[in-house]
Amino acid sequence: MSLGESASDIGKVRGIGSAHAGGVNWLTERVTSVALLLLGSWLLASLLFLPDLGGRTVAEWLHNPSGAIPMALFVVTAFLHGLEGLKVVVDDYVEGDVNRWCLNTLFLFLAVAGASIALFALGRIAFGAAA
Repeated sequence: MSLGESASDIGKVRGIGSAHAGGVNWLTERVTSVALLLLGSWLLASLLFLPDLGGRTVAEWLHNPSGAIPMALFVVTAFLHGLEGLKVVVDDYVEGDVNRWCLNTLFLFLAVAGASIALFALGRIAFGAAA
């Protein structure tokens, strides 16, 4: 059926929502929440099973792929989840398209920078450059 002038107001917007998008952001937040719940539980359990929390013990734990790979996933997921949450806050509470675009871009750069620094540090520990 065509959505010409004869369609009712509700018929014109049904299925596309008020913002015409947003389902992907909502789903990404939920998926990253579940991933953070699982990875956070793994991190807590892993730290509890270490003999001590000294620097050498943690570094040895992160030398193994079973420690470094989930930790990298935790870092990436945490920054992605935080970025998605900040996007929602900016889109809901900041006036003006230009202001929203500027803040969302700033938060994107900060999230990429933060995740890069964290992954670089993790890589140095995992590959033995830091002791």
